[in-house]
Amino acid sequence: MSDELISQALEGDIRMTHERFVAAMEARLPAMSLEMKETYFAILSNLVAKLEDEDKAMRAILQEMMMEAGTMIMQTLNTSD
Repeated sequence: MSDELISQALEGDIRMTHERFVAAMEARLPAMSLEMKETYFAILSNLVAKLEDEDKAMRAILQEMMMEAGTMIMQTLNTSD
């Protein structure tokens, strides 16, 4: 299988997984606490803003998100929902 075909197949898999992610999160939103919604929105909006910067490499985005979101994630894990 050529690299181009593999790349196209992976792009299709990514799109399908994005759709599953959106459906899963939409199903969870009504049951989430206000605090959890605020945390999730902060992390998600920050990620989207970084992804919209076409000059920024994915590796840099992932490194920044791990550093920035790490504290919020740990705080969330340490609280009950």
